Amino acid sequence: MFMSGGFAGVVASVGKDAVGPSPGRKVTVEPSIVCGKCYPCRHGKYNICDNLKVMGFQTDGCHRNFFAVPARNVIPLPDEMSFEAGAMVEPTAVGVHAVKKAALKEGNTAIILGAGPIGLLTMQAAKGLGASRIMITDVVDFRLKAAERLGADCVVNAQQEDVSTAVRREFGKDGADLIFECVGAEQTLETAIQTARKGSKIIVVGVIGGRPRLSIGLLQDRELEMTGTLMYVREDFLLAIELIRSGKVTPKEMITSRFKFEDLPQAYREADEKKDRNIKVMVEF
Repeated sequence: MFMSGGFAGVVASVGKDAVGPSPGRKVTVEPSIVCGKCYPCRHGKYNICDNLKVMGFQTDGCHRNFFAVPARNVIPLPDEMSFEAGAMVEPTAVGVHAVKKAALKEGNTAIILGAGPIGLLTMQAAKGLGASRIMITDVVDFRLKAAERLGADCVVNAQQEDVSTAVRREFGKDGADLIFECVGAEQTLETAIQTARKGSKIIVVGVIGGRPRLSIGLLQDRELEMTGTLMYVREDFLLAIELIRSGKVTPKEMITSRFKFEDLPQAYREADEKKDRNIKVMVEF
């Protein structure tokens, strides 16, 4: 099984000197290729390796029946976990890593800006790791309805309601403890700064292009913390598997379309052209 960013399969064979799951084992793969020598790698932060490459982008990807990967990147899945759920471990790990970077505490409240796949998984990870109340925003009602099904306590269409007003209504004058920006757009980054409680934390999960213009003066004046987060490490995969296994994260409900491998071009068109009615597109080998 493959969906954008993650995949699952069965070990077909193991190299002569490789140490890892044996043939026949159901697995997923951490797609990071790292050098192991740079400062981040030497200090346990290989997700921001100076020479980072990602399978399917800078190196070969899984669009094939057999796919060779380093044994150290292979992560066993529980026997009872479906291949579809296994393919969703990777994007779930993105949300897990973001929540861990936020240092979320039991009972914290949170705002998720963006109800795309990563926003929805970050929301579920936050809930699964102890958040008490979560508000999520988007401009597509289809995604907001999905957020409600997946456990959001409050959904806000940012085109129909002012987010700051909604925050005061849902969390009172003290606002939320954490804000996760899961869009990667100037507008939502600015919304995060404008709605953040003084002294609170903003976690930037969305991939940002260009050089957004933001009210950095408020970041200083209100002692806000804006923290970036990128990808994951192995421990995030393991926690993501546990959250899925326990039912605290239900990524299978996010799969909105399924295609056979032979129809791969159509699957990509579906994901690219129909974003207003798709969350995750799954490809079955």
